[in-house]
Amino acid sequence: MPTRHRDVLTEVADGQLTITKHPDGCLMIFPRPAWEKFRDKIAALPMSAQWWKRIFLGNAVDVLMDTTGRILIAPELREAAGLSKESVLMGMNTHFELWDKATYAAKEAAAMQGDRPDALNDLSY
Repeated sequence: MPTRHRDVLTEVADGQLTITKHPDGCLMIFPRPAWEKFRDKIAALPMSAQWWKRIFLGNAVDVLMDTTGRILIAPELREAAGLSKESVLMGMNTHFELWDKATYAAKEAAAMQGDRPDALNDLSY
C-alpha cells in the first residue's frame, strides 16, 4: 500500500482490510469500516441476487496490513483477478481496486474507444 494511503488506513481501520472479488475482474480492497457498510448492503439484497452475495461475501478475506503497508492476498483471489507481476492500485472513494496491469490497460482502452455513458453528458470537466 502506498505511503499516502497507509497512514490513513492505519488511522481509520487500524490496518484492517477486507479483500473480495469485483465483477469486472479485479479485486476490491476495503478498509474494515467501509467493508462493514458494503457487506450490510450486499447481505440485504433479495434472494434473486443470491449469486452476487456469494461472489462478494463468500470470497471476502480479512487481512491485516503490516507496518510497511504490505498485505497478503490469498492465492485464489490473485488467480481470480489474474494478477501477474505488475498491478495497478486505484483509489475508488470507499475502497481500492487492484488490477492486473495488462488487463486494466486493455479495459481502459476499450472504455475510451466506446460510447460515454449518458450520466457523463452533463458533467463538466
